Formats: sequence, C-alpha cells, structure tokens
Amino acid sequence: MNIALIGYRGTGKTTVAQDIALRLGWDWVDSDVEIELQQGKSISAIFESLGESGFRDAESMQIETLTQRDWLVLAAGGGAVLRQTNRDRLRAFGPLVWLTANPATIVARISGDATSAERRPNLTNVGGLTEIEQVLAERTGIYERCADLTVDTEDKTPAAVADEIIRRLGLPPLPHEPSDASDD
Repeated sequence: MNIALIGYRGTGKTTVAQDIALRLGWDWVDSDVEIELQQGKSISAIFESLGESGFRDAESMQIETLTQRDWLVLAAGGGAVLRQTNRDRLRAFGPLVWLTANPATIVARISGDATSAERRPNLTNVGGLTEIEQVLAERTGIYERCADLTVDTEDKTPAAVADEIIRRLGLPPLPHEPSDASDD
C-alpha cells in the first residue's frame, strides 16, 4: 500500500505526507527534494541549467524510482502529473490524493515559506497570484482526472488533512501512545 499526494505547490503536500507517514508508521518522501539531492542543486538551478524539459526528465526518473517502493507516502511535485508516464506510474503506485486550496491561500503559503523563492522557479513570466491562477487553469483538469480522492486544505491544519485522508481511505492509523497525563 502507498499514497501519492498531488496538487499545486503550497497546498501542503510535504507537510501532510510527513503527518500521514507518522500516523501510519510508513516512510515518506518529497519527490522535489529527491531531485534536488540527486542533481545537487535547487529546482530553480535545475530549471536554469536544464530548462523545464530537463527538469521534467529528472522528475520522471525520480517518479519511476520512488514508485517502486512500498509503504510510502509520496509528495509529488506539482507538475509531476503533466507527463502521462508519471500519471500511469502514480496510479499503479497507490491512491492519488489531490490537495487543493484557493489561489490566494496558495500565494500566502508560498510567500510565508522563506526557501520557496530561492528553491522554486516561477512557472510563467508573471509570477504571483496571476501565475497561480494561470497554471491551475491548465492543470486542474489533469489533477481531477488523476485523483482518487480530493481534499480541500483550506482553513485546515496539516494534522486535520492527514486525519481526513486516512479516514477517507479507510486506513487504520497506528494506535496512539497512552498519555502520561492523568485525568484527575
């Protein structure tokens, strides 16, 4: 059993993947981080040196490798679903959970991440809210067709999103350790 989280950047994929994995006792991985480790540079630098096509090639290789694992929660890069081969591998890997948020929330989350600007390139010439709206307009249909489950992350904590995913997929979380606190 495995779970793949898909969706636009800033929807919480990495944080929620960690939370789900902790609750289930599984491993987790962020495919973008794995690409950065393998390439020895940030995604922005990869885009700069190899172009988007070169980055997508590296992404496809990581998706191929990562989807061979078991008991894994995979936070896939926002554009991982753009290639049919990746979509096929992710579907065979396990349920695909599409995390969503409205564009204004995504802008706020990305702006609040100090590493985002240096690690993640703009995907269009405009950046910001306009870019997010444009890219979401292009990708929403793909996300919808891929997803086995859609979870809106708006106004929810990552823990609440993780709990919702586990519940809706019918997975048994690890039993919680008894609290040392007394009810007295």
